[in-house]
Amino acid sequence: MKKILTLVLALVLIAAVAVASADKLVVGASSTPHGEILEAAKPILAEKGVELEIVIYDDYVQPNVQLDGGDIDANYFQHSAYLNNFNTEYGTKLAVLGAVHYEPMGIYVNQEKKPDFAAIADGATIAVPNDPTNETRALRLLEAQGLITLPAAPEDGSELNLTALDIIDNPKNVEIVEVEAATVPRTLADTDFAVINSNYALQAGPEMVGTAVASESSDIAFPNVVAIREGDTNPDLTTLIEVLQSQDIIDFITTTYGSAVIPTTEY
Repeated sequence: MKKILTLVLALVLIAAVAVASADKLVVGASSTPHGEILEAAKPILAEKGVELEIVIYDDYVQPNVQLDGGDIDANYFQHSAYLNNFNTEYGTKLAVLGAVHYEPMGIYVNQEKKPDFAAIADGATIAVPNDPTNETRALRLLEAQGLITLPAAPEDGSELNLTALDIIDNPKNVEIVEVEAATVPRTLADTDFAVINSNYALQAGPEMVGTAVASESSDIAFPNVVAIREGDTNPDLTTLIEVLQSQDIIDFITTTYGSAVIPTTEY
């Protein structure tokens, strides 16, 4: 009887050690598409001995604040240009682990008013995200449609941080409404048009997907990246990016989101 009891206790101990040996990564993300992509990666990571906990955020600041403070191990919600600007503005030392996808920014129409974008009315209102990199993207997209004129980008390939105050020419007198990126889809109810990040367009509902009247050119890529604390050498982070860049996840992204989310490893 003692031998049986000893064997049972040994098996229980072995099982407990096996459970404890699974490494855990806590990753912050926006819900769509980042959180969904991480959910698709979770079982693959589990097979590799990495337990993934996903923490969802609904803004563009807290995921970096929490990462810098050590409350999470990584985040996946932002493009590399936003990360670089955040480091500069907040004095953080966050680094890119790797790129996973990019999301073309699009111009969307108020579905109640249904204004004609091809013949845009004088004084039309257009909501744009107000953080430096995304507002610059939005204004450049409006410029590409011939609505406004902005200062030329520097010859070294970098970009300026533009706001509505930088508009040089505005022949249609469009009114730029600057709001926090997550609220742009809701603001569209009170404006004629809105320039929306694809992740927030996806979150707004399936009726918005594929309805952009204009989108960023495919050669203007702002890759969404996994960010970590500078110098973090946790090997599980390497496993994380390898899985997120794997063919399984590429197939998931392509099948699930189509042209709204494009896989890439370039940044």
